[in-house]
Amino acid sequence: MTDITLLDGGMGQELVHRAGDKPTPLWSTQIMIDHPGMVAGVHADFFAAGATIATANSYAVHLDRLARTHMEGRFADLHAMAVAEAQAARAGNGSGLVAGAIGPLGASYRPDLHPSADVAVPLFVEVAAQLAGECDLLIGETVSSVDHARDMLAATLPFGKPVWIALTVDDTDGTRLRSGEPLADAIPVVQNGAAAVLINCSTPEVIPAALDILKDAGLPFGAYANGFEKISDGFLEEAPTVDALNMRRDFTPELYADHVMRWVEQGATIVGGCCEVSPAHIAKIAERLRAAGHQIV
Repeated sequence: MTDITLLDGGMGQELVHRAGDKPTPLWSTQIMIDHPGMVAGVHADFFAAGATIATANSYAVHLDRLARTHMEGRFADLHAMAVAEAQAARAGNGSGLVAGAIGPLGASYRPDLHPSADVAVPLFVEVAAQLAGECDLLIGETVSSVDHARDMLAATLPFGKPVWIALTVDDTDGTRLRSGEPLADAIPVVQNGAAAVLINCSTPEVIPAALDILKDAGLPFGAYANGFEKISDGFLEEAPTVDALNMRRDFTPELYADHVMRWVEQGATIVGGCCEVSPAHIAKIAERLRAAGHQIV
């Protein structure tokens, strides 16, 4: 019926569950140092579940986030580690793509912390320069404002790799970015160079309203939701840790796959999962896609 790209799931939360370590503001980055090979193991499990893209564990590796931590000065080293672990899993799988993840500056879900373009673009360029040469595509993730989307594209498009923009919307209103701006205001921005536009790290229930807007962009589109009860006030404070967030009790693989299949019915051709989406969730999505006659590519 339709060719569907199946993304992987949530790396950071999966690492916390496996490692059992107390989360830190740089939890997924720290785990690459404390538990070598664990990230590659998560990537491998997502590939085995049916994912066709490994999203490198580079989301939080920003100069501003490493500043004044014991990892300051390891910017290039950490990116190399993240890409190498994804590439190792891809090699073991025998196929698949590696996507370089570029998260927000400052903190997730905090559009108020996004700096002016003259500051943001060079910082994003620093990250893209570490990833573009070794990745098949770049994904700007958890993009929460129009300016954030514009700056991400300005920084990444010159590297010549496909750039996907993953926008994050209000958990009660899928027609609005987390900045409060209309999601529709981001469409002209992504049309200016993005290879695909997605919704990520938002509650599944609001994504259909967002997809109704994205489908008019004339680009491949899709979504990958999170499994949090809500983005808590504690996580919006300075230097948050993931133990401030709680997984939904109704977030089973079967129920999440129900959401994803509805997005596919809306025309989404890129689907997967964000925080709290495990290999079991991805396996169930793959099963449901194949049962419906779709081809996973």
